[in-house]
Order: sequence, then C-alpha cells, then structure tokens
Amino acid sequence: VTHSIPACIGSMVINSKQLDNESPVSVFAVNKCYVTVQDGTFFDGSGFAALVREGYKVRSDVNITLEFRTTAVHGVLLGVSSAKVDAIGLEIVNGKVLFHVNNGAGRITATYEPRGTKSLCDGKWHKLQANKSKHRISLIIDGNLVQTDNPYIQSTSADTNNPIYVGGYPADVKQNCLTSKSSFHGCLRNLVLTKGQQAELFDFSRAFDLRGVFPHSCPGAEH
Repeated sequence: VTHSIPACIGSMVINSKQLDNESPVSVFAVNKCYVTVQDGTFFDGSGFAALVREGYKVRSDVNITLEFRTTAVHGVLLGVSSAKVDAIGLEIVNGKVLFHVNNGAGRITATYEPRGTKSLCDGKWHKLQANKSKHRISLIIDGNLVQTDNPYIQSTSADTNNPIYVGGYPADVKQNCLTSKSSFHGCLRNLVLTKGQQAELFDFSRAFDLRGVFPHSCPGAEH
C-alpha cells in the first residue's frame, strides 16, 4: 500500500508510551480531526488541487457541476487554461460567482449576483453548474440561471491543454480566464465535468498535486 488512509487516528501508544501528536517532529498533508464532519474536500485557503497532469481539453462543449461552501467572499473555484488565450475559469469575486470563457477571440463572462440579503458566502452548501456549448455560456446557481451574449459567435472551441486547477493555482502558472489570485477557503464536493455523454467525477485524493487541500472530510462548521 503506497497511499495514506483517509481517517482520524488518536491515542496511539507504543511500548506503553503515549505518542504526542500535538508537537510532531514533521508533518505532511495531515490536518485536524473535526468533531463534526461532512463529506467533501477542505481547502484551507493557501493552495490548490491539480488534476489531469497531461492536460484537459475543453474544446467546444463542457458542463461543470460542483457544490461549494465558504464564508470567504473571494476565491478561485476552477481554471483550465492554455499557453495561448483559450481558457475557462470559475471564481468567486466580491461574493459573486463568475464564469469566464475565452474561445480565442476574447473573454466573455456570465456573472451570478445573489439578490437582496442572500449570500453565497454564508457557510452553507450551494450548487453550481457552468455550461459552455460552442459560443454560448450559462451559469446556474441554486437553480437560478444566468446567460450572457457572446459577440464572437464564429469562435467556438477553447483549445486548452493544461491541467485542471481547483481552488487556486501555482504562482508560476498562467490562467487566462481568472481575475483572482485568492485561493479558495472552504469545502468543495461532487466536482463533475461532462463532455457529451461522458461524465467524470473527480476524486481530489487522486490529484497529482495537492497543497493546503484535505480530501474526504470537511469540518461540520467553519472554524
């Protein structure tokens, strides 16, 4: 077995001596155990998860669904870019959700702004669906649809070839469809990218790079 166990371990005794887990000599990818826990992946606001090392090709159509929970009003949700301008990006900026797409001719954005006193950064779970179909893009948050006009109707394919970065991205990586550099602080779950009939559920524990991200469990309440 070469991978770690997604679990909480406590009160470990070796040769009648209790180990002190409060002050270890070194720590790698170990987080607190929470009194109340929920399914999902916890992002501590310092890093990101990197998926699909060989690069994800968005091309003409993609449908992204995920659920998020946060109390922060800024944070990167997801970005897939290319060395050129082609890219897609999902982010929370000032409490709004933005879905950006650039098929090569220019960036277009669908923006969801909560109405009245409602907030997306209330520490409760919210469902997000972002859809790109050729030149059309739409965003559905908790069942509320936002669409945007795209003047570049001839340009239909986002020719991306970089990994999918979730919750943030490394400082040396260019993201052409993200305006924020803030890493996401909160929990994500059920990330699915669908192309045609092919739906792929992404398991964060299989990411090729994880920094400040703890798969399998979220604290029951923000702390």
